[in-house]
Amino acid sequence: MTDRVATELLADRLRRAGEQAAEQGTDVLFLTPGTDLRYLTGFDGSSHERLTCLVVPAAGHRAPPALVVPALEAPGFADVPLDDLGIELVTWVDGEDPYLLVSDLAGGPTRMAVDDDMQARHVLGLRAAFPDVPQTLGGPILRELRMRKDPGEIARLRAAGQAIDRVHARMGEFLRAGRTEAEVGADITEAILAEGHAEAAFVIVGSGPNGASPHHDVSDRVIQEGDVVVIDIGGPLPDGYNSDCTRTYVIGEPGPEVKETYAVLQQAQEAAVAAVRPGATAADIDRAAREHIAAAGHGEHFIHRTGHGIGLDVHEEPYIVDGNDLVLHEGMAFSVEPGIYQAGKWGARIEDIVVVTADGAERLNNNPHDLVVL
Repeated sequence: MTDRVATELLADRLRRAGEQAAEQGTDVLFLTPGTDLRYLTGFDGSSHERLTCLVVPAAGHRAPPALVVPALEAPGFADVPLDDLGIELVTWVDGEDPYLLVSDLAGGPTRMAVDDDMQARHVLGLRAAFPDVPQTLGGPILRELRMRKDPGEIARLRAAGQAIDRVHARMGEFLRAGRTEAEVGADITEAILAEGHAEAAFVIVGSGPNGASPHHDVSDRVIQEGDVVVIDIGGPLPDGYNSDCTRTYVIGEPGPEVKETYAVLQQAQEAAVAAVRPGATAADIDRAAREHIAAAGHGEHFIHRTGHGIGLDVHEEPYIVDGNDLVLHEGMAFSVEPGIYQAGKWGARIEDIVVVTADGAERLNNNPHDLVVL
């Protein structure tokens, strides 16, 4: 990300991160390689066990942001516009203590935050370097930025949604009786890559009783005539933004119980999407799906939250779950994916990614929501 527009966007994110840190009473934010660092700088890489750490002072502090990098990894930052972002590059070599180097750059903070996914070795290394400074998580700081997607991010998520829709549209080529879940999964993985994804981050093929396990993977189970099959697939495009979409299929004509139960699920998913708008809460969306399913007698069979945010991570905030009173704002993107799971028998789930618009929601997945008979 080196063009002028992208650099200005990154600079604005970096500035707002400092402002959020100040608002939340944190003096300095420490970020190691991961999606938070990618969000603020465009860097997508790793330094393995060696410390790479972006030091982000809260707004009002005199010290500029600094990036502490192992000297042997510094060439990997050649495409990151550090000078334009006002980030000082500081290198270290094996044998030096990088945590003390970070301590010198941080300027005597009284409260610090570390990114949520920082390795324990680095968390403890920073704690040793700042023995008297309370350590908190940086997630609450960065979520205020990352939850509300800008138009460029929404365009990337829209492209990811369209790509995974095209894979679901080919399911008739892959899914049939006599094949194993693993064989179907291998074909789906190939199709995901052919549609431009950097990887197939997850491929769930839950046939028959395996469909009642929401996070089933694939297995050697042979798909049989009459099986209900849950297909949940997705992954990142090369720009890092993810797809995630679930549809439910049936091999042969479904019986009355499957038809009736699936109709309840379809209506619940529609009700939840219809509830999405600025000013609603995350809990409101969960409630819209859950109450419909419970009223039909399947409340105990809906065993997970209704959705999760999506962007550079497949699962990020906001989480669409009971008790989350977070107010939705335009630009927030998340899944709406109620499910009904009959343990030992079969399961079903419908999942779309939606974006909150000025007056409602835009679906980023647009294949039919009907139970697909193959």
